[in-house]
Amino acid sequence: MEYKKNWIVVTGASGFIGAGVVLKLLKMGYKVVGIDNENSYYDTKLKKDRIKHILSISNSQDSWLYFNFSIENKQLLENIFHKYNPEIVINLAAQAGVRYSIKNPDSYINSNIIGFANILECCRKFEIKHLIYASSSSVYGGNMKFPYKESDPVDHPVSLYAATKKSNELMAHSYSHLFNIPCTGLRFFTVYGPWGRPDMAPMIFTKAILNSEPLKVFNFGKMKRDFTYIDDITEGVIKCIFNLPKVDKNFDKLKPDPSKSNSAPYRIFNIGNNNPIELIYFIGLLEEALGKKAIKCFEPMQPGDVKETFADIDSLSDWIDFKPKINIEEGIDLFVDWYKNYYF
Repeated sequence: MEYKKNWIVVTGASGFIGAGVVLKLLKMGYKVVGIDNENSYYDTKLKKDRIKHILSISNSQDSWLYFNFSIENKQLLENIFHKYNPEIVINLAAQAGVRYSIKNPDSYINSNIIGFANILECCRKFEIKHLIYASSSSVYGGNMKFPYKESDPVDHPVSLYAATKKSNELMAHSYSHLFNIPCTGLRFFTVYGPWGRPDMAPMIFTKAILNSEPLKVFNFGKMKRDFTYIDDITEGVIKCIFNLPKVDKNFDKLKPDPSKSNSAPYRIFNIGNNNPIELIYFIGLLEEALGKKAIKCFEPMQPGDVKETFADIDSLSDWIDFKPKINIEEGIDLFVDWYKNYYF
């Protein structure tokens, strides 16, 4: 498929994954309309600097436009769709964070439910050819069957954040079924790397180690995460653009697979590294890269957290030949190099 003549809308464009996707699209010669409200959930300077970094790659309005507003603003969103007539939408805008959803649930309902509904309405009204949207590994909740497969039930979320992501998958299916909108949902697994989020473990741990501050290690260190490097994530997202989901003609109604559909052009995929890493090993890699030991404080499990994430990526591998290239040791070195250059 050829989309280089048409604008691609990317929401959450100043976010970690969003900015990475925008950069890769621009380098590949695509025209991108970015949307983000740059909310203050974490340091807005980092978000603005990501946009400046994008501008350093492409400062031409022939290929890159950026608008600062929330996707909850339906009228502004519709104005963008009307003016730029995109065929592809990549929705990465969301209120992120598991623990923050316990303290501030309204922001999750507004952005992740109302905002996503507005995206779906624009896709319907302007006859979008493919919607790719961010889900999350958090939807697996308390599941104890590893690795997580897309065919597994995800009916027991343990945080409001996870519940909103599961809701997005259901909402997308309904629109895909009713209006024949091809929809691809991607369940991201613990993304890390340069330009990462300050609320996530790599940034929190690195800052604490360098400042000789106590480092909280939850569940007494007995945690595993399927850490996935940002470049692997962005490559997977962009490859999905070119594979439109279709109705599954082999759908088994007696054993329904929630990641496929017999009535809608709809798919859900895990996108991870397929290699869970113990938190203690992860901290050890940071200590080695930084040349400094962490002051570890072991604490109990936090509400809304899960002990382990582990992505089965066979479906995505079959779909787009997805193969993560960056292992955790290389990824941590690249991340620490960026961190030192950015903050010092």
